[in-house]
Amino acid sequence: MTFFFETLLGGLLAGTMYSLVAIGFVLIYKASGVFNFAQGSMLLFAALTFVSLHDQGVPFALALLLSVVVMIIGALLIERLVLRPLVNRSQITLFMATLGLSFIIEGLAQGLMGSQVRALDLGIDDVPIFIGGLMVSQFDLIAAAAAIVLVTVLALLFNKTRIGVSLRAVADDTTAALSIGINLNRIWQIVWAVAGVVGLVAGLLWGARQGVQFSLSLVVLKALPVLIIGGFTSIGGAIVGGLIVGAAENLAEVYIGPLIGGGITPWFAYVLALAFLYIRPAGLFGEHAIERV
Repeated sequence: MTFFFETLLGGLLAGTMYSLVAIGFVLIYKASGVFNFAQGSMLLFAALTFVSLHDQGVPFALALLLSVVVMIIGALLIERLVLRPLVNRSQITLFMATLGLSFIIEGLAQGLMGSQVRALDLGIDDVPIFIGGLMVSQFDLIAAAAAIVLVTVLALLFNKTRIGVSLRAVADDTTAALSIGINLNRIWQIVWAVAGVVGLVAGLLWGARQGVQFSLSLVVLKALPVLIIGGFTSIGGAIVGGLIVGAAENLAEVYIGPLIGGGITPWFAYVLALAFLYIRPAGLFGEHAIERV
């Protein structure tokens, strides 16, 4: 049983890494109803910006601050140059715009900062520690703590502030929100800026684990099952979905993998997501669409 609980706890902690990526998707989807395919490229660009500054001798704290500023400026430019001209267009049009944007961001990152793999040291040793007799990864514990802090801050921002009220109004009914004077462009700027900062946090943690390289942008594919299971409109759902995916992957690899030759981790989450689509298409915390006939 000790081994089972170690496997389960390790999966839950690893799942928080998936949740950090999924949160960026949720923020933009709630504000605009668009699946932002460029989130992975934003994550990559943020991590590359930080590691490039740090490699040039910029102190850690200053490099982090400058990376945040770069992501906010990038968000403002995206809103002004890409999103604003496409207001009132169909969701598929906006999705295709984010798809093209992802390639532009990756190309810009490669042109400015090169394509070589960069090592990223956050000063967090990935060593085993013991909690109540269970062995867990110190890195995973710190990543989980970062996710908890981030979710708490976002919850306060979007539930206790005027910006949060405006965001929920836009998410519920864009036309009604515009009719009472809510500035849609400003809301999009704020949401994309926050999504960029969330991408920076996720990019740093993923980059520290597997190196800052262009395959880092593909981590968005791991967020898809998380979003399907948790729901596209719930930050809490992104966390729960990530925990379910992380735990299920670990347990399946250990207990089912040997029966079929291993290699379950890359695809098991998608099988789980497919099952959820049959049972609960909106996800655990997603909003069910109500159509009036």
